Amino acid sequence: MPTHGSLSKAGKVRSQTPKIQAAEKTKLNPKIRSRRNYEKRVILQRKAGQNWL
Repeated sequence: MPTHGSLSKAGKVRSQTPKIQAAEKTKLNPKIRSRRNYEKRVILQRKAGQNWL
């Protein structure tokens, strides 16, 4: 079965890309998180899950 390109070229672009340090993630205050969940669920009437429309 034919392949799409040779294995000698595998990972070429990733090795050339400069490494960028990940930004620090901060967790939300529980009060703010609860408020956001309330707004999504009650005010915007979104259903659970990713397909909320």
